[in-house]
Amino acid sequence: MGSNEVFGGKPVLEFSTGLQRRSFLKYAGMVGVGAGFVAGGLLGAPSAGAVTKARREAGLAATDVDILNYALTLEYLEADFYAMGLQAGLLTDRELELVTPIGDHEKQHVAAVTAAVSSFGGTPVAKPNITYPAGTFDSRDSFLKNASAFEELGVTAYHGQVPLIQSLEVLAAAASIAGVESRHAAVVASLLGTNPFPNPIEKNASMDTVLAAVKPLIA
Repeated sequence: MGSNEVFGGKPVLEFSTGLQRRSFLKYAGMVGVGAGFVAGGLLGAPSAGAVTKARREAGLAATDVDILNYALTLEYLEADFYAMGLQAGLLTDRELELVTPIGDHEKQHVAAVTAAVSSFGGTPVAKPNITYPAGTFDSRDSFLKNASAFEELGVTAYHGQVPLIQSLEVLAAAASIAGVESRHAAVVASLLGTNPFPNPIEKNASMDTVLAAVKPLIA
């Protein structure tokens, strides 16, 4: 990911079981499959058959609970990251005023996704152990640059999963959260003085690209 590499490419997540780790990587890979359909949706929405075919070719079979638990893992990390950054006192004035609600949103996302998993009869995935690389919260720039890279990854994750979701209720919730995450990304980009909306559509990331971005996060 180059200069946009999340946490400098260093691991931050440690799962309590190998099953949890494998599940997270499995659904991270599905982002690559889904993102292509999202980009193609401007020319025509993908058919249910096309989505099923992509799942089969990738050797993946997801349930909505699986997808929600994948999203929940990322939401745990986002909520923790913003809580740590805000506690570090790196921002003031207008910047603090803008970023504080982002931290609140991420906490609410954790609660909302957890409730959704439970409502579908699933078991919410446990929060992994999170350890940040040295220097992550040493300066305002370090915090915001990591936030920017992380928000872009989060947007890709949600947009990638949308075509794979079967429940209309879950689809509506995921689309709503994806919209909020996109606004977060734009706010952080503006604070860094970069383009808050660089593309007319969200980027299409291949499975290999997404896995290359996500794998380094895992200890």
